[in-house]
Amino acid sequence: MKLQSNNLYLRPLEISDAEPLCQLLLRNRSFFQPYEPIRPESYYCLDTQTQQISAAIQSFANDSGYTFGIFRESDHTLIGRVTLSAVSRGPFQNAYLGYYLDQQANGNGYMTEAIKLILHYCFQEISLHRIQAGVMSKNTASIRVLEKNGFRREGLAQRYLQINGQWEDHLLYAITEEDIVL
Repeated sequence: MKLQSNNLYLRPLEISDAEPLCQLLLRNRSFFQPYEPIRPESYYCLDTQTQQISAAIQSFANDSGYTFGIFRESDHTLIGRVTLSAVSRGPFQNAYLGYYLDQQANGNGYMTEAIKLILHYCFQEISLHRIQAGVMSKNTASIRVLEKNGFRREGLAQRYLQINGQWEDHLLYAITEEDIVL
């Protein structure tokens, strides 16, 4: 499976992506740190990333989560990841959105494009109704990505996640199928 646009494509991560993913994480460690939990050293090892991809493959098969690599079309380089987690079916039909992009790829509209692709997948392919995301108020680039894709701000969750060793407030954003024209 491949979700395609002009500049990039998304596809489910495979075990063979563990090495480039590990290199991406190592290269961006200090760049990501202000927006992530404190990670143990083992997180940045090939074995851990292989295990994470294996778990993602299983989640994909179980319809409980979907993890995609973001690849630049021009050179097929892995430049980021987008994840739909905690997929809920029944009357909710919801998932939580998370994503990151290599610092070297920032400023090119790639993440906005990737989120547009994933929303199409959510609403047209796997029949979700609502996608939500939490973002720290200081992460203005991420807020812009959500707003460009039609997400609306729904509120503030105080002390929502422990990020970089501190309990951080997060702005809550969501979008439903009725909010966008695909």
